[in-house]
Amino acid sequence: MRRLWLLFAQAATVCLAILLIVITLKPEWINNLPSSVKGLHLTTATIPVKEAPVNAVAPGSYRDAARRAMPSVVNIFTTKEIKQTPNPFFNDPLFRRFFGKHPNPRPQKQSSLGSGVIVSSTGYIITNNHVVNSADEIDVVLSDGRKATAKVVGSDPETDLALLKIDLPDLPAITLGHIENAGVGDVVLAIGNPFGVGQTITMGIISALGRNHLDINTFENFIQTDAAINPGNSGGALIDTNGNLIGINSAIFSQNGGSLGIGFAIPVSTVKSVMDGIITNGHVIRGWIGVEPQEITQDLADNFGVKEHEGTLIAGVIRGGPADKAGVKPGDILIQVNDNKVTDRVVMMNLIAQLPPNKNARLVFLRKGKPVTLEVLIGTRAQPKNLPTEDDEQEEPR
Repeated sequence: MRRLWLLFAQAATVCLAILLIVITLKPEWINNLPSSVKGLHLTTATIPVKEAPVNAVAPGSYRDAARRAMPSVVNIFTTKEIKQTPNPFFNDPLFRRFFGKHPNPRPQKQSSLGSGVIVSSTGYIITNNHVVNSADEIDVVLSDGRKATAKVVGSDPETDLALLKIDLPDLPAITLGHIENAGVGDVVLAIGNPFGVGQTITMGIISALGRNHLDINTFENFIQTDAAINPGNSGGALIDTNGNLIGINSAIFSQNGGSLGIGFAIPVSTVKSVMDGIITNGHVIRGWIGVEPQEITQDLADNFGVKEHEGTLIAGVIRGGPADKAGVKPGDILIQVNDNKVTDRVVMMNLIAQLPPNKNARLVFLRKGKPVTLEVLIGTRAQPKNLPTEDDEQEEPR
C-alpha cells in the first residue's frame, strides 16, 4: 500500500511539473483544450479582473498644463570668480622677514544654480536678477538636454528680473497668461530646479495677490502661493492650470532655507513691462518726481488730522527736482496721482514709476488739511547700480 502511494505521489508531481512548463512556455496549447479540461489548470490568467484603459487620465490631473509648460523652463548654472583677501600679517615687514613674501592667493570660482523661462522662440529667457548678478559665465540647460551659453541682455535690480539670450533653434516658448484673470484660491503649479535635483513641478494655490511691504525689491507686487518653492526655483515658472505663465518664482519666506508654504512670484504683468523696457531701451524707464516719501503712522495721522492709510507724507523734496519746481513742500501729504488714490508709500512709488517721463501728471496733496492740486512734469528715475552684495551670495532664492 505504501508503495502504491509513493508511485501516485511521484506521478502527480511529474504531471504538475509538466503542466507548469506547458503553461509557461506554450500557453496556447491550454487555450486549445476543451473547456471542461481547460478549467482544471492552475494559472491565474483566467481570474476575471478589471483594468483601466491604457490612456486614461486621472480626474483632476494637471498633466496637460505641465506638458505644455515644462519644456519652456530651463536650468541655469552660473560661475563667478571670488578674489581672496591676502593675509594682513604679510603686510608687516617683520613678519615677511621671517616667513618671506606671501604670494597673492588664487581666486576661487563660486557656482550657483537657478531656473529660467523661455519667453520667445528667438532665444529670450527671463529669470531673477539675483540668479545671474555678477556671474562671469552663464550656462543654460534645456529640458531636452541641449546646452548653451547665455548672455545678459539687460537687468532690472529694482524688480529682481533679468533678460538672457541664447542661440539655439526650435526653442519652446511659454505662453504668457493674464494676471488680471487670476484670483485667490486658483490652483497654480511651480516649475524649477530645486536643490539641483532636476526639473520639478509642485502644486498649490494663489494665497494672495499684490503682496508688498516685504522689503525684498524696490517695486513689489507679488503673487503669494503655497506651492513648494525651494533654493534653485528662483527664476522658474508659476503657471495656471492651462499651462500659461502667470509669474516668475522669486522668493520664499523661510527661517531655515526650506519651503514653509509661503512663496512669492513676480506677476507676468511686471515681467512683460520689464522685458519690453529692456528690449526697447536697454533698461526700464520709470517716472520720478524727486521726493522722500514716508509712511503715515498713527501718531503722524493724529498730528496731521488724516487717517492712518490715507496718503504718503512727503518728508523731503530734492532741490531743483520735478516736485520742487511744481511747488511741492515738505509736510505735504500725497493722496492722489491722476485718478489713482495713494494709500501708502509703496503704492505711491509704483504709481509714480508707471508715469511716462517728460509728461505732466496731476498730483493731489493735503496741505494743512486742505487739498492742493499741482501739475508736475515727470522726470526719469536714475538707473540703479547692479553690484554684488553679501546677501546676493547667501540668499537663494530671494
